Amino acid sequence: MDVFSKKKRSMIMQAVKSKDSKIEVAFRKALWNKGFRYSKNSSKYFGKPDLVLKKYKTIIFIDSCFWHGCKKHCRLPKTNKKYWVNKIERNKERDKEVNKYYKKTGWKKIRVWEHEIINKPEIPIKKIIKNLK
Repeated sequence: MDVFSKKKRSMIMQAVKSKDSKIEVAFRKALWNKGFRYSKNSSKYFGKPDLVLKKYKTIIFIDSCFWHGCKKHCRLPKTNKKYWVNKIERNKERDKEVNKYYKKTGWKKIRVWEHEIINKPEIPIKKIIKNLK
């Protein structure tokens, strides 16, 4: 049983940001400080990537552990389980579609998990720098 009423749970879920989360902002600042310039959340690109580095023909997605079904950290709510399983599975399918699209177009695609940024933000930044050079 959920500890919140349906109305309260709905309010909590509506408050979840789709862009400019604390993690995304911290990650962008670190990338910017390394000299990389980017567009953010551009709807001109398929899948609306979190960052677009046009100069490098690279898009970056910052995937939240919950919404993208991280095997280590995703914990589904106990209520309305069928809905959440379907929702997260669809998100994973969409991620695969986006990956295929960018592979076909010759763009580099980088996905960074939320927990990678929280645990050691310098590691995904180094990975991106290595990937771009």
